[in-house]
Amino acid sequence: MESKASVDQVRMSARKMRLVANEIRGYEYPEAVDVLKHIPRKSSRIILKALLSAAANARVINPSVDERALFIKKIFVDGGPLMKRFMPRARGRADRIQKKTSKLTIVLSDEG
Repeated sequence: MESKASVDQVRMSARKMRLVANEIRGYEYPEAVDVLKHIPRKSSRIILKALLSAAANARVINPSVDERALFIKKIFVDGGPLMKRFMPRARGRADRIQKKTSKLTIVLSDEG
C-alpha cells in the first residue's frame, strides 16, 4: 500500500531542497522524522510537514497500518515556475532576477 503527499510552489530552489531530500531517501518513517527534526535548514521543516502528511494519508487509506512499517519509497524535488522580477541598475538599465520555486513529492510504502 502506497500513500503520497506533494507540495507545490515551495518558495525555495530545488537544489537546496534536494540536499535534505537526499539525506532521508530510503529511510523508515520514524527514523526520517527524527533526522528531519535535527537538520537546521528551512527545507527540512517543509519536507517534515510533507512527510507527516503522507503518513496521515496512509492512515486514511488503511486505518490499521503500522507507522513503524512505513518507509520512504520515493522522494523527489522538481523545479517549479520561476517568478521573474527586475532590479534597477546604473544608467537606466535593469537586470532580471529569477526567484525559483520547487515541487516536492513523497511516496511512502509498507511493502518491501
